[in-house]
Amino acid sequence: MRHFLLCIFYLYSCFSFSQDKTQTSYMEVNYFKGNIALHNNDILHLINGHPEGIILAWNKKTYGFNDWEQRFNYPDYGVSFIYQNLKNEVLGNNAALYAHYNFYFFKRNLMFRIGQGLGYNANPYDKEKNFKNIAFGTHLLSSTYMMLNYKKERIFHHFGLQAGLSFIHYSNANIKAPNASINSITFNLGIIYNLDDEELEFQNTLGERDKVFSEPLKYNLVFRTGINESDIVASGQFPFYIFSGYVDKRINRKSALQLGTDVFFSNFLKELIFYKSVSFPEEDVRGDEDYKRVGVFAGHELFINKTSLETQVGYYVYYPYDFEGRTYFRIGLKRYFSKKWFGALTLKSHLAKAEAVEFGLGVRL
Repeated sequence: MRHFLLCIFYLYSCFSFSQDKTQTSYMEVNYFKGNIALHNNDILHLINGHPEGIILAWNKKTYGFNDWEQRFNYPDYGVSFIYQNLKNEVLGNNAALYAHYNFYFFKRNLMFRIGQGLGYNANPYDKEKNFKNIAFGTHLLSSTYMMLNYKKERIFHHFGLQAGLSFIHYSNANIKAPNASINSITFNLGIIYNLDDEELEFQNTLGERDKVFSEPLKYNLVFRTGINESDIVASGQFPFYIFSGYVDKRINRKSALQLGTDVFFSNFLKELIFYKSVSFPEEDVRGDEDYKRVGVFAGHELFINKTSLETQVGYYVYYPYDFEGRTYFRIGLKRYFSKKWFGALTLKSHLAKAEAVEFGLGVRL
């Protein structure tokens, strides 16, 4: 048995050292403290302290052995965990797990991180026990965070430091009311520990060949769905369906421009229209208004390996019932399973007011 284990160890060692190393990794621990931003006067009663917490992260460094790494100045990617004390018994504490990217500027001294993940709130709204918490209507939340840090690695052996600003957002995207959400703007200070003894050499092999790129117009069809609720607490969660068609044009290897249309079947509006018609006669809602909407939009897609960041701004051209204004926004991630098929996770909003988290499946022809 001992000889067998030695053989396995020997084969593993040979295989490991025979491979060319293309990445290194590092850990970091950050402490942060700051303020809850007053983005909505309804949450004023919830702001009575300075939230603080920790950010733990594991990062994988890239060196340009894949083309996309060189195009984006050798970013890092990894996973991170945030625990935040919101300094308010009504709000409780939040914990969240994220996937993130780090992008570098100014000779890699300035780092910008964007992370997207799922959060958990320990004390959400309850009509009897916690009716003041209008920020979170559910335990499970969507969370986004961003960091802008000055960073210095390997100041002393494996250790380095970083410091800067962090923005942390929690919301359930109107899956269930209430959902006023919380945004924290904080200062962070962190310690970096490199897990590898030495850095690798950055590759620079793209040259002029990367500038030569051409692709014809592509036609996209997307189906999106999910559940949401109006701002009326306990009005009910309803499914929605969105059918989108758009054309995109790659202008270079990183970016594509989009132009298209959305058709919205938002069933929560059916209930909201009926509720308004019987409860608020002064608002002049008849109750037979059409709940469907049609919008046109322009957008941009940023391609990062097999993942892309999608941003769109739209305008309702068919708008029989006035709900949060005629302009809407969409931002989110797409993941390509092949050259044609992709999945999407996006947030639709009207300025700072979220309407829904959308789960989508699409084809690019």
